[in-house]
Amino acid sequence: MEKEREQFDLIIVGAGPAGSTAAIYGVRYGLKVAFFETVDPVSQLTLTPTIENFPGFEGNGFDLLQKMKDQAVKFGAIHKFENVEKIIQERNHFIVKTDSGVYEAKTIIIATGGKHKEIGIPGEREFTGRGVSYCATCDGNFFKGKKVAVIGGGNTAVEEAIYLKEIGCDVTLVHRRDELRADKAYQNELFSRKIPVIWNSIPVRIEGNGLVERLVLYNRIKKEEFSIDVSAVFVAVGITPATNLVAELGVERDSRGYIKVNKRQETNVPGIFAAGDCCDNPLKQAITACGDGAVAANSAFEFIKSFVKRDENLPSKNLG
Repeated sequence: MEKEREQFDLIIVGAGPAGSTAAIYGVRYGLKVAFFETVDPVSQLTLTPTIENFPGFEGNGFDLLQKMKDQAVKFGAIHKFENVEKIIQERNHFIVKTDSGVYEAKTIIIATGGKHKEIGIPGEREFTGRGVSYCATCDGNFFKGKKVAVIGGGNTAVEEAIYLKEIGCDVTLVHRRDELRADKAYQNELFSRKIPVIWNSIPVRIEGNGLVERLVLYNRIKKEEFSIDVSAVFVAVGITPATNLVAELGVERDSRGYIKVNKRQETNVPGIFAAGDCCDNPLKQAITACGDGAVAANSAFEFIKSFVKRDENLPSKNLG
């Protein structure tokens, strides 16, 4: 006999700032909520060593996110460590299949975030875990006192360079242009620590004998290759949204793979909402992800409420 599926009003796929906030709001609306956390991709917030721009909080991203998850569970949300593998739409609900079970939900919020982008050069995959990393806070301690390179020019790259400098690495930032894309405040922190930047240069390949030993670069101005000796290369060139899960549901995505939503975080599929870094929003920060999550939870609540009102008005409901 098939085991009866556990039923929820709202299932949230993702337990980052968007997913955790949606869980908090969902249970406070009186909904039965489950939010699912996976390790791939991990929430980008957990990898942020220092947070100074989240109102009312200063510290590291891991601690901030843990507080959010704990608060959601305290209010009654069910937190599950299961990988969501498939979502199937049925007439008036959704079937959610994970690596550990099958669940049923009236509404879905996709808050899956994204994965680190690869730069796609020879040696990158070969040396992953052997000197190539996508997370300075995860792997930086292995390279204290050693020369390392960070590739990128945005907030994440600058944050990682600063973090590596703080823990004692001899760090150099590599950027393809002649100016950084990072916020001015981050740039000021970078330059105040006298972290050198190699400008107008793109990575060509990573070399070594078992472990990373050097990074070969191409200077776009001089049009010549050169190399720097490093023990590690930290890649920080952006995020690829983790949205393949919604492809079969017909959820619209843009050319980069981000889920298209309106101002209520609604997708084109009724009952499915999206929040956070997996969406086509203009600013990808913890504070905006939380806002997305709150709006999405409200929209899910209103969606469910509209169906309840419809059912209450059906003649069969009044026949006793």
